[in-house]
Amino acid sequence: MTTDRISLSPEAARQLATTTKTTPQMRGITPRYLLRALPWVDVASGVYRVNRRRTYVLGDDRISSHSDGGSPRVVQGELREIPYLRESDDALLGQLADAFTEMSFEAGQVLVQEGDLAEHLWVIVRGRAEKRAAGRYGDEALIQVVGDGQYFDLAAWTRDEPMPYAVKAVTPGVALRVERSALARLMERDEALRGSVRSYTAGGMPAPGTEAPIDLSGGHVGEVDLPSTYVDYEDAPREYHMTLAQTRMMVHSRVADLYNGPMDQTRTQANLTVQALRERQENLMLNHPDSGLLHNVPAGQRVQPRTGAPTPDDLDELLARVWKQPAYFIAHPRAIAAFGRECTRRGVPPVTDSRFGSPLLTWRGVPLLPSDKVPCPNGSGEAAGTTKILLIRTGEAEQGVVGLRPAAVPDEIEPGLSMRNMGMDRKGITSYLMTAYFNTAVLVDDAIAVLQNVEVAKYHDYA
Repeated sequence: MTTDRISLSPEAARQLATTTKTTPQMRGITPRYLLRALPWVDVASGVYRVNRRRTYVLGDDRISSHSDGGSPRVVQGELREIPYLRESDDALLGQLADAFTEMSFEAGQVLVQEGDLAEHLWVIVRGRAEKRAAGRYGDEALIQVVGDGQYFDLAAWTRDEPMPYAVKAVTPGVALRVERSALARLMERDEALRGSVRSYTAGGMPAPGTEAPIDLSGGHVGEVDLPSTYVDYEDAPREYHMTLAQTRMMVHSRVADLYNGPMDQTRTQANLTVQALRERQENLMLNHPDSGLLHNVPAGQRVQPRTGAPTPDDLDELLARVWKQPAYFIAHPRAIAAFGRECTRRGVPPVTDSRFGSPLLTWRGVPLLPSDKVPCPNGSGEAAGTTKILLIRTGEAEQGVVGLRPAAVPDEIEPGLSMRNMGMDRKGITSYLMTAYFNTAVLVDDAIAVLQNVEVAKYHDYA
């Protein structure tokens, strides 16, 4: 074969050359700031019990609804969120649930006027509304923004009193409401309910979420009789057991024997599997239905955004809920971008600080940690384009949020993560059991707060 070349071609030369190779890259690896930010408690017994001072029962301040033939209906068991209905039977709750009627509203519509008789108990099924009242000097004060599942005004409705505030819709939505006469009819037939309502209206029921009192005396002079007291504890403190992320890693003996240089195949496979386990760990620490942080925010620590998009006012409201040594915001990257746009619009760009080796946005000195594990669904549906922003205090000494892991596990390769050889099967494949044990614990209720229904698709024209 003839050729016009007068030197060796690069293609042929490459057959004799040695390549420089990278370790396998993995797009799914994230900084996992939550795992790095939480202080970790080594649990020797496998169970972490959070002992607390006795606290009066607190619900989730939500009354859920379901769709029945396209129309929303109250879930009757959810009516036990109302303090004096907590011990009521299902039959009574069913009758009250059937008395709710549907009402649609538009943005800007006044649902209730301040001073009007509270004829209805309202439950927001979908949408957002503002509670507003006349301020001390005649100006209008924003009391609270209420959203999906929240209800108002229980005290005025129960006592058949005037509304202490006005409620104005911020967005279009749907509500369910029940007349005061429905409660009156049930009270006529049920002596236990009458007693519970009387106790509630007389102030005999402690405020939900408050701690059992400690009797003290202060500011006195002379020789007075001092009160006697003791601190009561919860009868059934919450216990956190280790949850886990787990898989079997399989390596064929031929691969391990023949293709083990320059990189150890078993070690490389293990490294990538560990990364995947840690990613799943962070996901579960946020989203686990029982112990995930997003599912363990107390009722009084949930905030609705004023306009939908996350504004400096909204993050300030979170800081007002977790005001004792707040440590970190945790949010989806799109939520942080939306917050940045709102800051730009107001001319108050957030300060950037270096944490964990990366530049991070901060607000009032508190870093915003990005995590793609915070749900932020795209596409269609009621939750599309919305997410949440968490704020947490951290550490046992601060009565905050802590991460939990075993003090030691057999065949541990990282704290709380083991790699156990399960032997070789008849096909020459060695299997390794990879397990990460972990959990999170919220020590007291005010260690965490969440901004819900955060809209991330709002943009501004600066031209």
